[in-house]
Amino acid sequence: MKSPKAAERLLSVEAIRRVDAAAIAAGTPGLTLMQAAGAAVAGRARALAPEGGRVLVLCGPGNNGGDGFVAARLLAEAGYRVDLRLLGERAALKGDAALAAEAWTGPVGPAEAEIAATDLIIDALFGAGLCRDLEGMARALVQAVNCSGVPVLAVDVPSGIDGDSGAVRGLAVEATETVTFVTLKPGHLLQPGRTHCGVLHVADIGTGEAAFAAGVAGEARAMVRNAPGLWALPQLTAGSHKYTRGHALVLSGPAHRTGAARLAARGALRIGAGLVTVASPAAALAENAAHLTAIMLHRCENADDLDDLLADERLNALLLGPGLGTGPATCDLVAVAASVGRALVLDADALTSFRSEVRTLARHIRDGEARAVLTPHEGEFARLFSGTEAVAEGLSKAERTARAAQIAGAVVVLKGADTVIAAPDGRVAINDHGTPHLGTAGSGDVLGGLVAGLLAQGLAPFEAACAAVWLHGDAGLRFGPGLISEDLPELIPAVLRDLAGRA
Repeated sequence: MKSPKAAERLLSVEAIRRVDAAAIAAGTPGLTLMQAAGAAVAGRARALAPEGGRVLVLCGPGNNGGDGFVAARLLAEAGYRVDLRLLGERAALKGDAALAAEAWTGPVGPAEAEIAATDLIIDALFGAGLCRDLEGMARALVQAVNCSGVPVLAVDVPSGIDGDSGAVRGLAVEATETVTFVTLKPGHLLQPGRTHCGVLHVADIGTGEAAFAAGVAGEARAMVRNAPGLWALPQLTAGSHKYTRGHALVLSGPAHRTGAARLAARGALRIGAGLVTVASPAAALAENAAHLTAIMLHRCENADDLDDLLADERLNALLLGPGLGTGPATCDLVAVAASVGRALVLDADALTSFRSEVRTLARHIRDGEARAVLTPHEGEFARLFSGTEAVAEGLSKAERTARAAQIAGAVVVLKGADTVIAAPDGRVAINDHGTPHLGTAGSGDVLGGLVAGLLAQGLAPFEAACAAVWLHGDAGLRFGPGLISEDLPELIPAVLRDLAGRA
């Protein structure tokens, strides 16, 4: 995987504190950083509010409030009619926030005053480091903001959102846009924080590369925003042919449960695998044959048949799970598939069959040296990792997925509106490139096929998973309302063409 750019790297709240501290230690005053942050906020406010319009700035008792004071001053100097309210006492402000407040020469109103007619609200109440639920006046103020119907520009994160997990701390501002600084935090992309943020903007406030590196150095996990800059798709050469592009094998369920495997197989073929075979029980061959042309068929009744089939080493990427059925027979198939050291994608029934037995599955993966990717949704994740630290209360989705990947010894793709991809070595990617229209039957089967198709072409498991998730999301975004899973493979060529053109 390519090294992430600073703009793609996600830093925890504590890491951002280290960045600020390193910048200040290197000679940049904290007030200078605050002035740059406030200027970035004021710049977005001018884009959202009409020239000379009314702007309500809600400031909190910490540095987030200090950013608000700076923004208020700059907007007032630019001719905007600014109403500034402070949650707490002005005399209680400390450090750079107090200095920023001193430079504000206008009146400071009480936070509890009624929200009057205004063109824009700037939420500078609480930043990403909020570690308690909002209550009392703070909660009432957020409630009033959400009920006002006025566009909201949030500073750092919408007040009430946990910057690390995206969780709502009791109640949170529903922002139209959010301006944050240096780089995004996990809570900007993890739900429900992502929805509360609205349109995201990242402002460079002059901390510098050395300070950024200091923040990165202390992180336990390498966390990034999933984007094309992080992975490279397979490239064809003049000498490429179907055998150099890999051969994906998808196992089908019994008769009348074959559609999921065909969707996955179609995805694998469209993403570029040179050959794709669907292996199914004899009773399902005719059903599959009626729907498949470029995709080949092979009979496979049980684990022994699969073992014989895998004697062909050209079958280099395997997908088990969609419509396969649950129970011991599926566990046996997974054990055989994991034993041959190939790339392996496990989804749906293949995961549910190992309910509460993830360590058994991990042993199969480890002993067979399989390069495995697991693609559960939340229900499958809960069943598979039941009783492990991956389902401990209070963990963010990113942390749960990261722990799951270490337990399983495999890349884990925890699907959803904020799909998280994690590798056993601690790398984590959060995907926000998608659409709710992907929430349709069979969509996940196509995703599994995309992963398998990329693995067949030689991509490493984490890279293949990240690329497949992004491409899957892009296909969904292109289609929009009315999307069904059969549409997704047919959209992949356009996605790939545009991606190649952009590169």
